[in-house]
Amino acid sequence: MSKSNSDTDALYSQVHRRMVESGEWDRILRTLSAKLSENGWSDDLYHRAKEHARTMDHLLFRTLLEEVSPSAQGTVPVAIKHEVTGQIRQFVKDQFEK
Repeated sequence: MSKSNSDTDALYSQVHRRMVESGEWDRILRTLSAKLSENGWSDDLYHRAKEHARTMDHLLFRTLLEEVSPSAQGTVPVAIKHEVTGQIRQFVKDQFEK
């Protein structure tokens, strides 16, 4: 791992720890979950995963997760991604202004 990657990982860990300690991480996750549910994304993902699971010979959660995750991540509405990203950016900005 290069120094740049280890510096980035260390910064990510520090920001994540601060978000968890302050409760911001949970608040953002609740917001994300609510927005995805309101948008119908959660129900759609549930139904797609259920249908995919029915076609599997040997149902393994890890395999199902690996197969459904790329499309799940790709179908998150852009507006929701921007909102959550903005909340994270604002938190980081506030941390460095202190």
